[in-house]
Amino acid sequence: MLSTGLPHGAVPRLERPGPLRERVYEALLELITTRALQPGQHLVESELAGHLGVSRQPVREALQRLNTEGWVDLRPAQGAFVHQPTEEEADQLLTVRTLLEAEAARLAAVHADAPGIAVLDELCAEGEKAVAADDADRVVALNAAFHAKVVELSGNAVLAELAAQVERRVRWYHAPVARQRGRQSWVEHRELILAILHNDPPRAAHLMREHIEHTRRSHHEHDGS
Repeated sequence: MLSTGLPHGAVPRLERPGPLRERVYEALLELITTRALQPGQHLVESELAGHLGVSRQPVREALQRLNTEGWVDLRPAQGAFVHQPTEEEADQLLTVRTLLEAEAARLAAVHADAPGIAVLDELCAEGEKAVAADDADRVVALNAAFHAKVVELSGNAVLAELAAQVERRVRWYHAPVARQRGRQSWVEHRELILAILHNDPPRAAHLMREHIEHTRRSHHEHDGS
């Protein structure tokens, strides 16, 4: 076991050739957003390079980029550490998410078709199964997929692009409270599906705002525990 907390074989080696710098960045970002690398964890260049099967240089470049984007903290004379998100950062993110996704839900209630609603139903059913199985990682992934589908059904490509930019950070923040939200989150998803099915834009937007507010409260409770 390496000090980074990743067992040997947990991360596939990157294939060459290709845009190596970008692929190392994407690999590390995925490990951070899924919390395979935990907030506050020390990131050792040589160990990460060994896991990924690359030299230290692209790892160093990726860490610098992740630092610029707020995923990693580079501390003088100490090294790199996964950023520890603050309550204020979570609030700011969820405020932006509310603005984007409430509008997406409103538009989805106008534009969604039967096949799209069927996908939401399927994702909701899978999410409920994951909650019952206490599979937190799958719950987080299915939650992200559900919200992404609502955004897709809005029919607004610009909104979808903006929402995609915050999706990874939303996933990162959601992971610690996935169990805390539990089944109730999927009850709220079911209510949202009904509003979309019944072509009720105001209710769909209201339900999405309430849904994200409940997540915000869970974050505050988690951080205060």
